[in-house]
Amino acid sequence: MAQTKRKRRTKHRGNAAGMVESRGRTGRAPTESERKPAGRGALRADRFDRPPTWRAAANRSAIATVIFVVFISVLQKKIVTAVAFGIILFFVYTAMGYYTDGFLYRRRQAKKAEGKS
Repeated sequence: MAQTKRKRRTKHRGNAAGMVESRGRTGRAPTESERKPAGRGALRADRFDRPPTWRAAANRSAIATVIFVVFISVLQKKIVTAVAFGIILFFVYTAMGYYTDGFLYRRRQAKKAEGKS
């Protein structure tokens, strides 16, 4: 005789936009390690607690330099001059960004040590 009992399937239900959503986990409560961080505030605090790096400063500097070179080359029509200034500004922006981040990091850590934040 054929088996009539089938395993129960999880239901899907559509929302007002027509998207089909699955129910997700309905078993035990997630453990502390499985839970998501406490929102944007926790992620922001975590990012600010890391010391500055030259790599991060160089990445920000590269983006600013590319925007500067494109802007100057469009306005001046002198691409060689724009690239030459861009190379100089890349190193200036990198150093300036790293030392600014370092200053802010040290100030934030000092405030944290006092117990203000």
